[in-house]
Amino acid sequence: MPSPSPRTTRRRTAGLGALGLLAALVLSGCSTEQVARGWMPSDPNVTDHTEGILNLWTGSWIAALCIGVLVWGLIIWCVIVYRKRKDDHRLPVQLRYHLPLELLYTFIPIVMVGTLFYHTAVLQEQITNPEGEPDLHVTVYGRQWSWDFVYTDDDVWDAGEPAELDGTMAPAADLPTLYLPVDQTVEIELRSRDVAHSFWVPAFLYKEDVLPGVVNEFTITPGEEGVYLGKCAELCGEHHGYMLFNVAVVSAEEYEQHIADLEAAGQTGELGPELDRDNAADLEDPTAVEGADN
Repeated sequence: MPSPSPRTTRRRTAGLGALGLLAALVLSGCSTEQVARGWMPSDPNVTDHTEGILNLWTGSWIAALCIGVLVWGLIIWCVIVYRKRKDDHRLPVQLRYHLPLELLYTFIPIVMVGTLFYHTAVLQEQITNPEGEPDLHVTVYGRQWSWDFVYTDDDVWDAGEPAELDGTMAPAADLPTLYLPVDQTVEIELRSRDVAHSFWVPAFLYKEDVLPGVVNEFTITPGEEGVYLGKCAELCGEHHGYMLFNVAVVSAEEYEQHIADLEAAGQTGELGPELDRDNAADLEDPTAVEGADN
């Protein structure tokens, strides 16, 4: 039997590769819903912003893939059409420049980047500077190695302890928990007591820096009840990995009950910046206070 030609071998290899890729996608168990949201860890209704973020994410990838297919197609076309023939020993025509083409591949990327920037800026503005007044105000303090939650409107607080890691990345009952009422707009103010942290709830598809001396804010309206895992996304020291927390999105009745439980436990007041590392050091050092008076 004659051996297959190199062209036939290449075709068989390409066919097997395509079948392998298709099998990998099927066996991975990716649902249509997962693909539609770009494999992001959230549903569109988790908050009032997740749908917009998912649309921006998947739209950007679709545009990138379309451009990639176009570029790959042009490259392959050029390789095939303008390949060197055996009986052709001449060099192709050398062009010093092609002004229309240069303008095209300069103008198109500018339009693409500008479009992506515009949609990103609009969505970010909606999250950080929304119209209307929030229903609730919460202040979150990041500190080594946990979180403090101050429910500003109700004048109560909850101080967390470093997490006890169990080898999983799932909400746990002993983690510090921030309670938010479902379908109510909450303004979350972020402060740091010591070093740079980052407030990140993956299911919310949003994270914000928590920096010493800087107050960052964002507004969110939770849309689905549940407990979502949060973490610090900034390498903040030796026990950075212990800075896990929960966000419990509950009914209005459960939220009011949690506030009442904190009041009954005597956890009232601001628990404010006076506990920051620098301020606490000043209070413990009499000479620092005297120097400040002078």
